[in-house]
Amino acid sequence: MKSSKAQKKEVKPLLNMRKENKKIGTKAGDVPLLVCVFLMACFGCLMIYSASSYTAQVQYGDSLYFVKKQIIGVVLGTLAMVGTAFLPYKKLMKFKYPAVILAVILLVLVFIPGVGITNYGATRWIGFGGVTIQPSEIAKYAFALFSASYFAKNYEKVKTVKGVLPVLGVGILFCVLIIVEPNMSITMCVGLLMLGIIFLSGTNLKTFAIMLIPFVIAVPVLIILEPYRLQRLSAFLDPWASPKDEGYQLIQSLYALGNGGMFGKGLFNSTQKYRFLPFAESDFILAIMGEELGFIGLLIFFAFCLFIIYRGIKIARECKDRFGFLLASGFTLVYGIQVAINALVVSGTIPPTGLPLPLISSGNTSLIITMASMGVLYNISKINKTE
Repeated sequence: MKSSKAQKKEVKPLLNMRKENKKIGTKAGDVPLLVCVFLMACFGCLMIYSASSYTAQVQYGDSLYFVKKQIIGVVLGTLAMVGTAFLPYKKLMKFKYPAVILAVILLVLVFIPGVGITNYGATRWIGFGGVTIQPSEIAKYAFALFSASYFAKNYEKVKTVKGVLPVLGVGILFCVLIIVEPNMSITMCVGLLMLGIIFLSGTNLKTFAIMLIPFVIAVPVLIILEPYRLQRLSAFLDPWASPKDEGYQLIQSLYALGNGGMFGKGLFNSTQKYRFLPFAESDFILAIMGEELGFIGLLIFFAFCLFIIYRGIKIARECKDRFGFLLASGFTLVYGIQVAINALVVSGTIPPTGLPLPLISSGNTSLIITMASMGVLYNISKINKTE
C-alpha cells in the first residue's frame, strides 16, 4: 500500500488542476468587442437624431420619433447580445433547420396581403400590430448558421459540387425570395456570404469556380430583367443626366460628402438632412456623417468598423472547432459585407441600392440581430480561452 505521504503528493496536483480549471472557466471573452459594438449602437442613436430630427418633426410632429424607436432597439439588442454571449454557441447547431424554416416562412409572409408592408415600390417588411420586421435581415444570419453547421458535420464532402449543393440550394432559395421583394442589395449580401463561407469551408478551387460562375452571370441578368435597375445603373454612370430623377439621391449624397471636407461642418450642422437627401437616417446616414464629421471623422468611424471585423477574424482564427470557425467567419462576413457595400453606394463607387449601415442606420431588425450575432462571437471567444 502507498504511504500517506505518497497519497498526498498525488492528491496535491489534482487539487491544483481543479483550481486552475476554475480560473480558466471564469476567463472573460472578447470584452473590447462588446464594448465597441455597444458604443457604435449608441453613436448610431446620436447620428439618427441628427439626420432625422427635422424630417421627424415635419412628418410626425416629434423630432425624436426615429430616435425613440432606435433606443428601444439598442435596449433589446443589448439584451440579445448579453443573452447570446452566455449561450454556448455549440447549442446553436440544433437550430440550423428551424432557423432556415423560420427565415423562409418570414420571407414568404412578406407577399401575403395585409401582412407584408410596401414602401417605395418594394415589399420588404412584415407587420404585426405596431411591430415591423425585415425578414431578409434574419435570413442572412440563418444562412450563416445553417452553412456553418452543415460544413462542420460534412467537412469531407466540401471538395465536390454535390457536397456543397445543400448550402448552395438554401442560399439560392433565400436569394430568390429576397430578389422578388425586390431587394437587390440584400440578395448581393447573401450571395457574397454564400461564396465566402463555401470558400472558407475548405473546398477546392475547381468547385469554388463552378459556384462562382453562375453568381457572376446572375448579377447582370438581374439588372437587365428590371428596368428600374437599368435606370439606376445609368444614373450611376452619369447622375447628372437625370439630376431630378434617378440621379438625384447619388448627387445629394456626394454633395453631403463634399460639404464635409476634411473636418466636417460640425455635429447637427448638416444641410442635406433638411429633406434634400432621401433616407438620410437609414441607408444614406453615412453621407450625413461625412458632412458633419468630415473625412477625418469617417476615418475614425471606419477604424471602429475595422476593429469589429478584426476581432471577428481573430475569434474565428483562434477557434479550435470547425463549427465555431465557420460561424464566427459567417457572422463577421455579414457585418463586413454590409459596411463595405453601404460605403461604396454612398460614395458613388457602385450603383445605388438600399442597404442599412450595421449598428448605425435606423431600423431595429438589423440592429437587434447584429448585436445578437456579436454576442455569439463573444461566446466563441470565451470558449476559445477555456479550451
